[in-house]
Amino acid sequence: MSKCSSGTCGSKKASGCGSAEAAAAQQNTAIAASLDRIKNKILVMSGKGGVGKSTIAVNLALGLAGKGYRVGLMDVDLHGPDVVRMLGLSGRMDGARTKDGKMPPLQYNDQLKVISLESMMENRDEPIIWRGPLKNQAIRQFIADVNWGDLDYLIIDAPPGTGDEPMTVAHTIKDAKALVVTTPQNIALADVRKSMNFCKHVSMKIIGIVENMSGFVCPHCDKTVDIFKTGGGEQLAHEFSVPFLGSIPVDPRVVIAGDDGIPYLSSGGTSPAIQAFAEFLVRVEKELPVNVGAIPMVKPLAKAGSSCGCGSGPCNPTTCDC
Repeated sequence: MSKCSSGTCGSKKASGCGSAEAAAAQQNTAIAASLDRIKNKILVMSGKGGVGKSTIAVNLALGLAGKGYRVGLMDVDLHGPDVVRMLGLSGRMDGARTKDGKMPPLQYNDQLKVISLESMMENRDEPIIWRGPLKNQAIRQFIADVNWGDLDYLIIDAPPGTGDEPMTVAHTIKDAKALVVTTPQNIALADVRKSMNFCKHVSMKIIGIVENMSGFVCPHCDKTVDIFKTGGGEQLAHEFSVPFLGSIPVDPRVVIAGDDGIPYLSSGGTSPAIQAFAEFLVRVEKELPVNVGAIPMVKPLAKAGSSCGCGSGPCNPTTCDC
């Protein structure tokens, strides 16, 4: 084991190099540097399972990428990661690391980068049996150790509920904003209210509510029938004084496309579901516009006494390799 000059790296009380405190501080710095290059962070969440959070997250990321934005999609549903399957991505994150040791994310296309725990596993059917601290650390590494680069939007797909994963996102990404997904039924709305109150507790702004599975699109005539009720999401938005971002009906083609790894809602077309999703996408853009201009690059200061070409000022990649 290497030792620093003080010889205290092996001590539990060490605060120098190699200590847990130093490692945490280094990771915090990496997280801050990574997040500074991302303009908008959207946490797609719901207190209820089975409402289509991943479908919304995946198609939202694809829809924004299709408009020319630079988008990242981060799957923090660690126990049930579905994002890579829904996108038809079968490769693993095993590309060459960058000069600073960051991992390359999966590249869906030129505009969309993706990371999911499933893309790191040898066997995708193996269960993830983790408690809170491991989940917390994995999410922090998704931010600190992945080469996201400059992004206009980072879409974060969360598991249902208000547990470890959304809590970690709220504490780690202070400027993340929530997009809450619900279905019209009262049972779903009761659980989604918990998500709304969670956001209040952690001081996370809610950009709006979207009502998914709002009616059913007949595959024969493209007419919409309200077999699951409708309007509950809009009422909830009024109750909490947050924007209502729209209603998206159930379309059997959404399910088929998700299973085939070819997302449907963001594919373009004339079906009621696709048209409703396009309107929802416009509302998200309106709530979180991307300001014109480049994202400022974070330039760390050179270490005191450094012999690199930067001297004591900000690091300049044209004069040094720090």
